[in-house]
Amino acid sequence: MSAGKRSAGLLLFRVTGTGTGGERDVEVLIGHMGGPFWAGRESAAWSVPKGEYGPDEEPAAAARREFEEELGVPVPDGVWLPLGEARQRSGKTVTVWAVEAELDVASVVPGTFTMEWPRGSGVQQEFPEMDRFAWCTPEQAAERLIAGQRVFVQRLRAQVRGEAASPEA
Repeated sequence: MSAGKRSAGLLLFRVTGTGTGGERDVEVLIGHMGGPFWAGRESAAWSVPKGEYGPDEEPAAAARREFEEELGVPVPDGVWLPLGEARQRSGKTVTVWAVEAELDVASVVPGTFTMEWPRGSGVQQEFPEMDRFAWCTPEQAAERLIAGQRVFVQRLRAQVRGEAASPEA
């Protein structure tokens, strides 16, 4: 991917009281990436619902559009907390917001994409963009999320706890 690609996403969260010292903590809603490349993977195979946008679209509008496309439900009402940007290993810059909301994962109807599979077969198959969703603790999310997106959960947790984010976050 080129260094100029940009993506925006929305991370739903709910506040819990389950931190190690009883402090406020969060659970986040993330999705397992769909398609044959991710089918057998769990670790580093989940993502914040997000997608690419062009120069004529605002990042927040792209985040809303991608959430609705990938989950098939409207964005819940709530205050959008900016979690900033992070540059992914691919060179893509991702911008994420967080919204405190409940969402029943059983209500999700994932969007789909079409690709040739198996490669070189000439057969086009349809796959869900994200094939399942789960509410995760920050520790679970750290294991599941692709490495470049873990920082957003760290930043969210710091905001909810009223802490300063660590330098690497």
